Amino acid sequence: MRDVLGKLDEWWAKGETAALATVVGTYSSAPRQPGASMLIGPGGEAVGSVSGGCVEGAVYELGQEVLADGRPLFQRYGVSDEDAFTVGLTCGGIIDIFVEKVNPETYAELGRIAEAIRDESPVAVATVIAGPAERLGTRLIVWPDHVEGGTGSPRLDDAIRDDARGLLDAGRNGQVTYGVDGQRRGEGLTVFVESFAPPPRMIVFGAIDFAAAVARMGSFLGFRVTVCDARPVFATASRFPGANEVVVEWPHRYLQAEADAGRIDKRTVLCVLTHDPKFDVPLLEVALRLPEVAYIGAMGSRRTHDDRLERLREKGLTEAELARMSSPIGLDLGARTPEETAVSIAAEMIAQHWGGAGIRLAEREGPIHVG
Repeated sequence: MRDVLGKLDEWWAKGETAALATVVGTYSSAPRQPGASMLIGPGGEAVGSVSGGCVEGAVYELGQEVLADGRPLFQRYGVSDEDAFTVGLTCGGIIDIFVEKVNPETYAELGRIAEAIRDESPVAVATVIAGPAERLGTRLIVWPDHVEGGTGSPRLDDAIRDDARGLLDAGRNGQVTYGVDGQRRGEGLTVFVESFAPPPRMIVFGAIDFAAAVARMGSFLGFRVTVCDARPVFATASRFPGANEVVVEWPHRYLQAEADAGRIDKRTVLCVLTHDPKFDVPLLEVALRLPEVAYIGAMGSRRTHDDRLERLREKGLTEAELARMSSPIGLDLGARTPEETAVSIAAEMIAQHWGGAGIRLAEREGPIHVG
């Protein structure tokens, strides 16, 4: 919903009705991830995408049907379907779509959800997408400290609340299955949880030309980007327009303070671009001892890398802690320019996050997307 929120909120505020189609499940080579959304507007407009073009026409027709009778619909598309070639999903994947009617009467909480997303406040929307007819489309809005809405079953609401907060904490979307009254080991009712967590953080250490390119790439990928350097003459906002903030501080002190304040989590990525021992050794000593971060990469030549490892070992870091560091940073793309290097770093981060091998797809067999 995040991608289409502006238009959806605009129609909702005017009291108009739209159909919201959301990807709630994917398998194999599905073109978009759960949470991707498409709107069918009050005037027949189509906004957003659920498949990059594969099934948009069929989903548009579903949206028109939902607008006409008001009942939510669940639909699965896959290459094994008889109409797979008709709707265009010939990539070998499977995609589950849930379509619901949205206006102030059917979705009273939307305004508060939109405000929370704009303010980067965490909130999760848990919607019943399969189960008894009277529960279909009911939803629970889960905040860190309270809930709104409900499914009609207090026991189910309690189970959804706990699971949704877990997914929200991880910044993940996903399906959860229960018994029709919230039984943990039961079947018969499926809930899709869409998490709207604050953007993950990227902290770039070292106010160099490569850092400016990495900051722009991080912003493009949806990170909240901070550039940190101890040298005020280089760490200026005008040099890093792609960053959300530029901090003048010794890198290791800043990282430790952010960790102590609870602002570093398992979605945070750290890019150490200083390649100067007086900056990066104290910084990496802090970074590699943090309990959870998504990625730690350090720039430098092979010689710099070897020297860095010896200095860190002298600080008492273990081999297991050192193994968490990607150094030299990035995938081997033959990059030369700062922009190409930023692509290389982003590629390594993505491959590590999703378990990709980092090789040419032309050299692989089997599904392009796994899971």
